[in-house]
Amino acid sequence: MTTARILGIALAGLGAGVALAYVAFPDGKPVPGLSPALTAPPPEPSAREARAPRSSSEISLSFAPVARAAQPAVVNIFTAKVVRERARMGPFFALYEGQPRVENSLGSGVIIDSSGYIITNNHVIAGADQIIVALADRREYPARLLFADARMDLALLKVEPGAEPLPTLKLGDSDRAEVGDLVLAIGNPFGVGQTVTQGIISAVARSGLGISDTQFFIQTDAAINQGNSGGALVNLDGELIGVNTAILTAGREGGSIGLGFAIPANMVRVFLRAAETGRLVTAWLGADGEAVTLETARAAGLDRPRGVLMTGVTPGSPAARAGLRPGDIILSVDGKDVADPAALRYRIATLGVNQTVRVGILRDRRPTEIRLQLVAPPEVPPRQLTRLPQGSILAGVAIANLSPALAQELGAGLPERGVVVVEVPANAPARVTGFPRPGDVLEAVNGQPVASVTDVGRLISSSPAQTLLRLNRSGQRADCLFQAPARWGCRAA
Repeated sequence: MTTARILGIALAGLGAGVALAYVAFPDGKPVPGLSPALTAPPPEPSAREARAPRSSSEISLSFAPVARAAQPAVVNIFTAKVVRERARMGPFFALYEGQPRVENSLGSGVIIDSSGYIITNNHVIAGADQIIVALADRREYPARLLFADARMDLALLKVEPGAEPLPTLKLGDSDRAEVGDLVLAIGNPFGVGQTVTQGIISAVARSGLGISDTQFFIQTDAAINQGNSGGALVNLDGELIGVNTAILTAGREGGSIGLGFAIPANMVRVFLRAAETGRLVTAWLGADGEAVTLETARAAGLDRPRGVLMTGVTPGSPAARAGLRPGDIILSVDGKDVADPAALRYRIATLGVNQTVRVGILRDRRPTEIRLQLVAPPEVPPRQLTRLPQGSILAGVAIANLSPALAQELGAGLPERGVVVVEVPANAPARVTGFPRPGDVLEAVNGQPVASVTDVGRLISSSPAQTLLRLNRSGQRADCLFQAPARWGCRAA
């Protein structure tokens, strides 16, 4: 007899589920005091020779020195959130509210600056009313949330340790990590206390997991469990190369099966640069592409499918100014191989705005290199946030014009042109239908293509009692007919 096992992604946190806010920047001011070493790009890699153990004495070596040095900089994070129940109808038609209750959860974090800056996962602290940080030596401090981003699933906390500096972990260069490298995972699984596990790097560019919009993770078989979220993935040089974030689980037990995922340290650098300014802005390429298939690789003269085939280039974009054309295949960025669109997005995201990069391409079966200056994505056209008019089932739904800037802000692989749904309020009639949802792209209204919120508003106002929408949700299209006051239906387009 066999037992079916269901694989699922679980965030490696422990406690009550929380909703993720997009960006938290509580003080409305840039984060002061971050060391330039934390936000600067990693140095050019020096020669590195990785080798396997060559003798029994080398195999018997201990990881204790690495663990001993790293453990003091990994902290436990305890959060509390007050949950108030919504008003309900009680006896004799009276409205009443239940007693507020406190939900607790826990996770891990890493001290990256001796003055008290701590990096963790956003899902560890999202929605918390109180955050307590406990060091390995049992000192405890209340923590303030300085900056958070749900798309990257990272958060920056600050504690005030007084005159005594805190132990820290140095940010390493995650691009130097290789499959087979030995690593240690340090965190607080299940609240049992600080724990160190050992394994290897199983993959360095894992994507498509549905965990984070950055979609690029270091995979490890070092045991990671609930409560490890925000903890450290450390190489044998004692450097932080990743922030443990999620695990692939079998069934509902939620335990480790040797498939853990960490946000690379180089993405942490991008996040810290965003914390300095109060806004996450990554570089803009201005080109669309798709994975190279076996047939495309053969036609282009490649020995195997690799790279990104350009399918469109935005006029006036950095890609267009550099001479990139549809049909080109991007193979590398600054000498680093690009295997697929997710890897290209990661490479561009980790580079600074206004930085000039070398892009290796294949054009007409011949390799060449172009230089490309990255810029911040423009908000052209303006987003023109608009709520659909009253009198229809779509009343209150907020839409906006897409632009390179808004597409990056919202994430989820949105196009850089068109009209996107940004909010469906809780009291909106459309909320009960599930169509549309935030992130849906509106392609047509009543059979007519739309390019702006003005087009959408005009066409809906002309027939408020009945509206036919063509929706694009992550590449899946549907035609949805809405009829006032509360009739609707959708079918695949």
